[in-house]
Amino acid sequence: MNFPGNISSNFEYDSRSDNPEDKDMQANVQQRLTQPVTSACNWSDAFDVVVIGGGTAGIGVTASLLRRRPSLRIAIVEPNDKHYYQPAWTLVGGGAFDVAKTVQAMSRVIPKNAHWIQAAAKKIDPDSNLVRLEDGRSIGYEQLIVCPGLRLAWEQIEGLEEALGKNGVTSNYRYDLAPYTWSLVRDLKGGKAVFTQPPMPIKCAGAPQKAMYLSCDQWLRSGRLNDIDVEFNSAAPVLFGVAAFVPPLMEYVKRYEADLVFNSNLVKVDGENRIAYFDIRRTDGEVERITKSFDMLHVAPPQVAPEFVRQSPLADAAGWCEVNHKTLQHPRYPNVFALGDVCSSPNAKTAAAVRKQIVVVADNLLAAKEGREFETHYDGYGSCPLTVERGKVILAEFGFGGKLLPTFRLDPTVPRFLAWVLKARFLPWFYWHGFLKGREWLARPSVTG
Repeated sequence: MNFPGNISSNFEYDSRSDNPEDKDMQANVQQRLTQPVTSACNWSDAFDVVVIGGGTAGIGVTASLLRRRPSLRIAIVEPNDKHYYQPAWTLVGGGAFDVAKTVQAMSRVIPKNAHWIQAAAKKIDPDSNLVRLEDGRSIGYEQLIVCPGLRLAWEQIEGLEEALGKNGVTSNYRYDLAPYTWSLVRDLKGGKAVFTQPPMPIKCAGAPQKAMYLSCDQWLRSGRLNDIDVEFNSAAPVLFGVAAFVPPLMEYVKRYEADLVFNSNLVKVDGENRIAYFDIRRTDGEVERITKSFDMLHVAPPQVAPEFVRQSPLADAAGWCEVNHKTLQHPRYPNVFALGDVCSSPNAKTAAAVRKQIVVVADNLLAAKEGREFETHYDGYGSCPLTVERGKVILAEFGFGGKLLPTFRLDPTVPRFLAWVLKARFLPWFYWHGFLKGREWLARPSVTG
């Protein structure tokens, strides 16, 4: 089966270039656009689109594509039988949300008319237009969407995996641990609470400090904060990557009397003795390892691209799926797109970013298939609803370069109850009943053409 459509028009700028490298790239693109799918596929025919990943990005983009073109033959490769709404786990850890409402059976969220292949991807072979599965089967595709998310690399912190879920060690980055966070917060009477943030990139970069804010708010309301020493250790050199939001966040740091330790990276946990080990980078560049005791330790783990992406021809030098940051198309394989946490676009890795990226990928994939120019470009939009206290959220929305991109005509640096209602009430409902159904509410990027 040949790749349909004359999508070479999207690369005409190369043919007009006198640069020999551009001429070579144009020839390479033309070859890939007409390359047949390898017959080793175990299905009777290649799918129009194969989507790797059944998370927020995979389900959302499949639903959006099928709303545009119901006749598309789309396969979703996803081994898990459950689908999670992860943005609410911070609320669960703060005692403000029921964890049972953050999970549904995968079979309930797979879009109608999509083919669910319940298996794990093992290898991507873009030169043969194949996805090879862990069970030995292979799937052919005409176009590929890579969105398996990222991998939480718990093992990179010595002793952490054995320590989680007991002895005061927890993380809101796991479904089964977020309730444990709340039990620790609720029961802690005094001592030391340590919160950590690993090196970037991570999904929801504000999540580590949101755990701290909601914990401190509970301790303040219950009159226990004066008996608890709170410390936030971040591998980053600043509290938040977008400068406009640092002053209002610092007001809450002062309110909760939390100590900030920057350039401090958690490397080891001794759960039994409740000791955490940190590598702290000094101003002269030297690294010093220090130990800190704790009564509660909330850990945000290091995060990396899945191994099958890191080892594929699609990966950039850091292991993420390489894309044009505006079109989300792969620069060397024009029938491949990526979105979500796994793609190399330098945006905040959040569900809100995926909401905008879905429109970009759906529009541009169909434009490529039908031989049209790309008219939809991604502006780097991401959002981090910073839950600074129970009932107040700073709705941080921004794009490439930290440019503020507020949805509403309100000062985005002001904590608001309405933003809390959006975060804690409306967005969870909309996720299950709208987002995963392909309803693109306020999802059109600000950059087109």
